[in-house]
Amino acid sequence: MRLKPFIGFLVPVALGVVLTAGLVSRAEPPARNAMAERSAAVRTMMVAERPVRPMARGYGAVTPSRTWAAVAEVAGSVVWRSPELETGTLIRAGQVVLRLDPTAYELALAQAEADRAVLRADLAQLEAEATNTGRLLEIERRRLRLAEAEFRRVRALVDQGTAPEAQADAQERAMLQIERGVQELTNALDLIPSRRARLTAQIARADAVLARARRDLEKTEITVPFDLRVAEVAVEQDQFVAVGQPLVRGDGIAAAEVTARIPLDSFPRLMGRARADGAEGLALLERADLRADIAAEVRLVGASGQTWAARLVRVGNALDPRTRTVPVTVEVADPYAGANPPDRLALVPNMYVEVVLTGPEGAPQIAIPDPAVQAGGIVHLRDAEGRLALRAVTVAFRQDGQAIVSDGLAPGDEVVLDDLVPAIPGMRLIAVEAGQ
Repeated sequence: MRLKPFIGFLVPVALGVVLTAGLVSRAEPPARNAMAERSAAVRTMMVAERPVRPMARGYGAVTPSRTWAAVAEVAGSVVWRSPELETGTLIRAGQVVLRLDPTAYELALAQAEADRAVLRADLAQLEAEATNTGRLLEIERRRLRLAEAEFRRVRALVDQGTAPEAQADAQERAMLQIERGVQELTNALDLIPSRRARLTAQIARADAVLARARRDLEKTEITVPFDLRVAEVAVEQDQFVAVGQPLVRGDGIAAAEVTARIPLDSFPRLMGRARADGAEGLALLERADLRADIAAEVRLVGASGQTWAARLVRVGNALDPRTRTVPVTVEVADPYAGANPPDRLALVPNMYVEVVLTGPEGAPQIAIPDPAVQAGGIVHLRDAEGRLALRAVTVAFRQDGQAIVSDGLAPGDEVVLDDLVPAIPGMRLIAVEAGQ
């Protein structure tokens, strides 16, 4: 009697188990989805050879090509100062900016002129004396000849006994007196050249004193020698200045220079001698005819669009052994031309700038964006089947955001420009942008 309820419970359970087993056995297995193939959309470019102009870069500060530092060459008080003589102003060549008290130098000039006039008068007097002495000497010589003839005549009479001895003696004394006068005049005439030389030397000395006096007077005016921009003014109105004291300092505006340090190994490329070493390339750059092929440009650091055309003027010979760089100086002509701040700045001293040297075009080479070269010199390529391929390349040099590849790529290769993470060889690539 007690088994009936238990059997009544088991029958439904057994029926449920059988029904479930039947359903499970007739159900289809779950469908398996095929794994989707991995792909990526990337930007690419087609490799092609093109002429490359080698470039080299360096940095430096702007300096004026000419500077002027005026110092006092004479002492005196500043009696006049130009209103334009202020720091930062532009002053043209030939303009007087300072005047020192000229009184003492005007007096010295007048005295020097008077001293020279006296000496010139003495020389003129000496020349007159020489002329007069020469004439007197000629007269005395004629008198001497007459006196000698008279003495011979009287001596003959004395010898004949027709004239006394005293007459002969008197005539001889007269002849000797005339002869003495001739000798004195001859001596005076012989001294004329030495006296003339002495006076000539004194006049030359007076001329030198006069020239110095004129120069000192000229130095009381401070004149600008070339177009410049005033950098510093060290004196004020009515200030006394001593010889050698600084007065004004200015920077020429005709040209500016920048000395930048350029890597030594870039010189062979600039000169189109890729196989030369750095020292040989540097030696070639010292030749003026080859240096003319190098274009130069100056760019203001931190200000895009501020550039100036330049000219390579000299290459230093001091190699920095630590950085392997060489100082190169470029010149910018008329650095203030077209200045219109803030749109266009003037190239003024102490600006920190970048110097870019560009050599002539060489043989066609393969250049790709520098970021396309991955670590280890690997480049990602999209092959003909649109899949990723990895290739090792050799980079000859890098410049201006480009990597110049000497080995590993060929024209027609399609280089991937984007980074792929992860980069799985054989993965499908979809080109969304292609360039040459």
